[in-house]
Amino acid sequence: MSVQMLSGPDLGGGYLHQLSFEPEDGASTFTYHAQDGGSDAGGPPAGPLDVFGYVHPPSPCMFGGPRCWHRRFRLDLGEAPRVRAAYNRSRFVLETMIAQAYLGTAVPVESGTAEVVDRLAAVLDREGIAWHIGGSVAARVLGADLAPRDLDLGTTRAGVDRIAEQLREFLIEPVGPTDWPGRGIVQGARAFVGTFREGIRVEWAVPLEPLPLAGLDEWDASPSGARTESVPFRGHVVRVTRPEYALVRAAERGRAAAVEAVRTLLRTRGADDELLVTLLDRSRLPAPERARLRAAVSNGDTGATPRAHPNVPS
Repeated sequence: MSVQMLSGPDLGGGYLHQLSFEPEDGASTFTYHAQDGGSDAGGPPAGPLDVFGYVHPPSPCMFGGPRCWHRRFRLDLGEAPRVRAAYNRSRFVLETMIAQAYLGTAVPVESGTAEVVDRLAAVLDREGIAWHIGGSVAARVLGADLAPRDLDLGTTRAGVDRIAEQLREFLIEPVGPTDWPGRGIVQGARAFVGTFREGIRVEWAVPLEPLPLAGLDEWDASPSGARTESVPFRGHVVRVTRPEYALVRAAERGRAAAVEAVRTLLRTRGADDELLVTLLDRSRLPAPERARLRAAVSNGDTGATPRAHPNVPS
């Protein structure tokens, strides 16, 4: 059966959007399409969509042509109403997400994180489902002077679906099998928690394919996964990943201010040297920069400004 349009053309964030599905035996493929919508969409857009997980397909798209952005999901056709709801919210909040990513619009990190923690702690903790806060928000909760752009969560396979249930009205991607650039095929979802004009992007997923390097993965909440610690946050006790994760990621992305903020935190709290060495060895940083970064945590002197490296998204 041929690809069919489920919604569109629709406008949002300077882009022209369509939602299509391709019925197959078993699961169907749902696709978000987005292309520059020109002046009719209030464009040109302020920035590209790769920061939100979109990719250009290898061949021209029947709906959007050769430069159409895609997000794809494998779900039962009966999930179409849920997919359509997430699709509509994604385009409604896209202007705000783009402004946060490219125009310096502030992200309400404190209130957004509190909303997520309130919703998850009340249910997942009671049910014994492991989850934690990762990324730059984790380092911020521990005291680093950072301004995160989004909120990343680590969890288990059971936790992925349960988190989606707790954040269902905020979903901008349906929970299900999908391809996350840099992480492969995952069971995951994304949400934008807040209003159309103010909120925080939230992401969580677990791999559905074997990882090349097992253990200590920041988004794995199993016993062999991320190294975390418990901290008080707005009336709850939450688990957050160690700052070494945020340090190495900031260095890979060339964010010198973030590197310095996390380094300062580690100098105060003390570093997990074993974890830092493992993360640096697994990173895409050249060997001299790995050595400088490790020395910076120990000695307090960075010795160089981090540079962004190929194949590492900003």
